[in-house]
Amino acid sequence: MQKLAKLITNKPFVYSLWFGLSLFLVIKGVLAHQGFNNYTIFKFNFLNTIHQHNLYAYQPEHYYDLNHYGPIFSIIMAPFSILPDSIGVILWVLFNAFILFKAIQLLPLKKDQYVIVLLLCAHELMTASANVQSNPMIAALIILSFNFIKREQDFWAALMIALGAFIKLYGIVGLAFFFFSTNKPKFVLSFIFWSVVLFVLPMAISSPSFIIQTYHDWYTDLVIKNSGNQHSLMQEICVTGFIRRISHYEDLKNMYVIGPALVLFTLSYLRIGAYKILEYQRLILSSVLIFAVIFSSSAESSTYIIAFVGVAVWFMNLNRPVTGFEIFLLVLALLITSLSPSDLFPSFIRTQYIVPYKLKSIPCFLIWLKIIYETLTRDFAGEKKSVLNTAAV
Repeated sequence: MQKLAKLITNKPFVYSLWFGLSLFLVIKGVLAHQGFNNYTIFKFNFLNTIHQHNLYAYQPEHYYDLNHYGPIFSIIMAPFSILPDSIGVILWVLFNAFILFKAIQLLPLKKDQYVIVLLLCAHELMTASANVQSNPMIAALIILSFNFIKREQDFWAALMIALGAFIKLYGIVGLAFFFFSTNKPKFVLSFIFWSVVLFVLPMAISSPSFIIQTYHDWYTDLVIKNSGNQHSLMQEICVTGFIRRISHYEDLKNMYVIGPALVLFTLSYLRIGAYKILEYQRLILSSVLIFAVIFSSSAESSTYIIAFVGVAVWFMNLNRPVTGFEIFLLVLALLITSLSPSDLFPSFIRTQYIVPYKLKSIPCFLIWLKIIYETLTRDFAGEKKSVLNTAAV
């Protein structure tokens, strides 16, 4: 047991898993001349922006599926897009893994607990990397917004939130950390400033009229995508999708699930006296990361790297010793949420139950309910208050 404890906190071992699993898959794909459709879509976000082609139109001569990212994403993809695809896609995966690594490393956790968070999330990162997705970056932006607020760097926290929102909307959930800011006027003004900057920045590589039209097109695209998600086998991996499948009620409106969820989420903020307590703040961070995914109609398997970081942070934030029920929830999440898409999981169960019934979302949902319960009932006043010393992180 002691050897196992040393292994799971062994930094070279965990770092190797974190970066190695993701890089192995993408390098294997490059060597096999495998096409990376998502990366091609991302690259053409930049190319279409500079050539002023509709970012959300079908381009079957280049890729299948559609782009659903905002025009600011073209700026992020620019340095990767000018490289040969075989190099660009590897660097893209490495960039996503690295920025999430740094965000987790900077979390206000006890010594080396971030290493265990990395270990718990390594397989889920591999799932996202296998699809060369941007979700690790989105998770990092949400976490960094929390980290910057904790460090009283509201200007940069606002940038993280605005950037995440302008890329893929998910990042807007970082506004949930507003109540932890010690300088709320600065935070609000910074958010307005960065929103304006990010709105106009793509115009530097295109034209104002095209970018303004692109925002209109983006809105239309997202509305259409949202309406089509409920008929997709590989999307809507969320609580609403689960309820639709088990009840056979395909006309269930997402608002009937999100509404009660928002009420529960809002109840967490009734503990005003706990706003400055680090354990409470970490619970809110975990809740936000999970909420953003399990109630999203756009959630797919690779999106769960966002939620799973929330699961890992929640587990590290628990009072020690943890209970058997809490261990059960973590194991359930590892098995059903993280491992089910892989070859390590029985394919029959995956294809017959996990995928069609959207079961990947359920362990995270149960943990989210546990988090809400903790925010409402945990005796924070009886625990030692944790005040983050920026220099110690």
